[in-house]
Amino acid sequence: MATQILNFGLTAQIDVRTVGYDRVKNLRIAEELRSRISAIPGVVDAHIQQEVYAPDFFVQIDRARALQLGVTASEIGNNISTSLTSSETVTPNFWTDPKNGIPYYIAVQTPQYLVHSLNDLGNTPVSILTSSPATQLVPGELGNVPTSAPVSTTTALPATLPVPGELSNVATFTRDSVPGSANQANIQPVYEVYASTQGRDLGSIASDISKITTDLKNELSPGNTIQVTGQIDSMNQAFRDMTIGLLFAAVFVYLLMVVNYQNFGDPFVVILALPATFCGIVTMLYVTGTTLSLPSLMGAIMAVGVASANSILLVTFAREQQLAGMKAFDAAISAGHTRIRPVLMTATAMIVGMIPMALGLEPGEEQNAALARAVIGGLLFATPTTLLVVPYLFAMLRMGNDAKHAHGVFEEVPE
Repeated sequence: MATQILNFGLTAQIDVRTVGYDRVKNLRIAEELRSRISAIPGVVDAHIQQEVYAPDFFVQIDRARALQLGVTASEIGNNISTSLTSSETVTPNFWTDPKNGIPYYIAVQTPQYLVHSLNDLGNTPVSILTSSPATQLVPGELGNVPTSAPVSTTTALPATLPVPGELSNVATFTRDSVPGSANQANIQPVYEVYASTQGRDLGSIASDISKITTDLKNELSPGNTIQVTGQIDSMNQAFRDMTIGLLFAAVFVYLLMVVNYQNFGDPFVVILALPATFCGIVTMLYVTGTTLSLPSLMGAIMAVGVASANSILLVTFAREQQLAGMKAFDAAISAGHTRIRPVLMTATAMIVGMIPMALGLEPGEEQNAALARAVIGGLLFATPTTLLVVPYLFAMLRMGNDAKHAHGVFEEVPE
């Protein structure tokens, strides 16, 4: 149930499908996809979702003989359906109970034990014809009439006799295979290869599958495509959206600080602390053997937020000191000494609070362990950068503004 919810109704994590009207070639490529995907390390239970070779008995009607017996292909099909699947599928008939008013189906069907072989199936009646009686006695065909007794066929027999037409008289049977199900996507035939993962991350498997699909796309007929859906598609979309959101967040934070600081230099100093944060996140994920996932991206956003807040705290204090008359270098040193305690307190509290989650010892906690590890790694690198690199960058970029009380985009009025 959880897998189907995550995969939007699909029963497997990986779904690679061939889409197009060239059924023969697409089926061959789907079988090749299944063979190659099953050989990828970490892939289990790779199979084609459709039952394409379901066993089937094919009835080939001899239309010439059927015409001689006065029976049509439609009548033959209806009689076979009535015998095997009941008359409900051919001519539905209802009987309503007068006591409770509930309608019931009235169906006629051949008992299954009477059609358990091809020979019995060939005895299925497909028509009841009439023929003129024979003018001479045929031993064994006119009922229980002794062969030695004289019989007058002109007076003892009726004008016509019923002649049952059997299926074996007008058709032959062969064993065949047919698709048990037919899937479509946008009214185009689809063959789907389902697979699951075990012992390996989905991103690495997705890279291997991408190489296989790129290789097999050259064999497709024009207008036919190979699509990769399931959790791989969801993962790629989520990564793309999270990456765009992270970039937009950094840009919007920068623009907000531009409005607050009324210049472009000070926000740039704050933004320069973010590369160290990302380096810490990547390093921690690599050391702990954690893959890049949605939880780790969420942890990256949290780490960026805390690192930016600490940098803003330090830069704001240093800027106020410079506007009060101090040189940029002295203001940076003063800010580092004054703000070291709140910066360390904030970072330490976040790191210590994330340690239990990062361990992931209890069942189910491994899902959020990536988030905590990303936060811890980002802050371990961002905190020294905030206390050592950011003041230096502030001093270098603001050195030209010493002894200036008004500068930047907007007029600044010091208190």
